[in-house]
Amino acid sequence: MRTVPKFHVVGGDVVKEMVESSRAEIFATVEKAYRLHAAGKSVNPDSYFLRYPDNPSARIIALPAHLGGDVQRSGIKWIASFPENIKDNLARASAVQILNDATTGYPLACLDAALTSATRTAASAALAAENLAPAPFEGTLCVVGTGVIARTTIEWLLFREWKFDRIVLFDLSRAEADRFANWLRTEHGQAVEIADSLEGAIRASSLVLFTTTSATPYVEDASWFDHAPTVLHVSLRDISADIILGAQNILDDVEHCMKANTSVHLAEQKTGNRDFVDGTLVDVLEGKVRPDKARPRIFSPFGLGVLDVAVCNMVLEQAVAKGKALEVPNFLAGSTRW
Repeated sequence: MRTVPKFHVVGGDVVKEMVESSRAEIFATVEKAYRLHAAGKSVNPDSYFLRYPDNPSARIIALPAHLGGDVQRSGIKWIASFPENIKDNLARASAVQILNDATTGYPLACLDAALTSATRTAASAALAAENLAPAPFEGTLCVVGTGVIARTTIEWLLFREWKFDRIVLFDLSRAEADRFANWLRTEHGQAVEIADSLEGAIRASSLVLFTTTSATPYVEDASWFDHAPTVLHVSLRDISADIILGAQNILDDVEHCMKANTSVHLAEQKTGNRDFVDGTLVDVLEGKVRPDKARPRIFSPFGLGVLDVAVCNMVLEQAVAKGKALEVPNFLAGSTRW
């Protein structure tokens, strides 16, 4: 018999506690979600964008998804990106995640999803890095854009035991780069350099991480990648179509990446085909596609709602089990028909 589920709220402090105490489980959860999605055991519709004509840099995005297999959870993330927030030391992104019971459709929980969103992005980037790099867990890291996603991704790379000889930072704001460098030195004991030249930073690095808010490509010289680095193109719109066409391209989901003028979408528009796409991350995990040491290997993750559902579901289950989730009595009081 179907019954009305309990409804819980999980605030940001509890989410942080669950994430920090469960990194290994989260990493495995992200990989499992990718594999279920690749096996067709998910529903991941297009994202929906709310844009502001008088504030074109701002947007709020809805990401609905269902994850099947032994998870059987649905949900939607509502995530805002307001880059002007950083001028007042506010995070650019804020988000909530609604989780639904896949049997009744009733909502189960509302979670602060800013951290889980950054976490699933960072964990997926770390998963790609260690599976695409010819010599993983070592080398020089270049970070382009020193915001929250960059910080979270580095935390996950370090959790996965990457040992960098140095980390090179490039940001249009020297103050932001200085703050980031101080965090790396004091919190993680990393050797850090702030680059004045983006070209020099990329050429000197074996692993390149793009986490900017750029809407159009600005990296156009393919020779910067002649040393065939591994590139985590998290922000999706930094690299020109010509560089994409000369690289080995690994995506999280081909259909999702080919929209909204991402760099790979621009490459598709330029060529009229998708022949430049070598495969998905799951193809690499399953050995169907092998990393090409002779070309830059670019991972372009559009960001799948199934990852949000998977990570938030894990966080919810742990928070409930530990008595840290706030139950809201009678939240669904009007659920019975008679």
